[in-house]
Amino acid sequence: MPGMSAAPQSPAMSPMRRLDAVDDWFGRIQTRLAEVSAAPDARPATATAEAHGLSPRERRLSAGLMRVNHAGEVAAQGLYQGQARMARSAPIRAHMLEAAAEERAHLEWCRGRLDALGSAPSLLDPLWYMGSYALGAAVARLGDGVSLGFVSETERQVEAHLQGHGDRLPRADAASREVVARMQADEAAHGQAARDRGGIELPPPVRGLMRMTAKLMTGSAYWL
Repeated sequence: MPGMSAAPQSPAMSPMRRLDAVDDWFGRIQTRLAEVSAAPDARPATATAEAHGLSPRERRLSAGLMRVNHAGEVAAQGLYQGQARMARSAPIRAHMLEAAAEERAHLEWCRGRLDALGSAPSLLDPLWYMGSYALGAAVARLGDGVSLGFVSETERQVEAHLQGHGDRLPRADAASREVVARMQADEAAHGQAARDRGGIELPPPVRGLMRMTAKLMTGSAYWL
């Protein structure tokens, strides 16, 4: 109406504020991706042991399996950091960040093995990270019990997945087998910690969907 000024636009609805939020989110993602792509500080020492005594076929097999494991650890970084970002309580946020820091060692071990085998990480690592970050954030919004239950089920499936890799890795590749064995023990401990903190049992359909998603990732990461 004449004589009346337009109502001021709410800051929450400002297009500029929305763009700033998007830029901030992508900035965080780029920073995290740079961190997970950094040169490894490998432990145990055998993680960077040269792959002597392996045939070309065995070397390719070890490299493919360790690339899958590396991609899984990239996804774990995104998952835990997304869950920490949206956690409803400070103790759970701290727990997720601590778990991400522990999983960082696994990432370094796998990268060390890839370097020693003359191979490289998955080209799809940015996709695994961003997808897992978004999933972790979404799960965390459902509550701490669900978020911890998701960690518990994820670690249970990863533990079984690592057992399979331990069975498939060439006997001559003792360094990769040691890395996988130590990762498997750590994942079991992480899953138990999530259950001890109140993680709930997820419904069978959710667990099945998680297994299907994991198969898609592992199948792609082996070759790419």
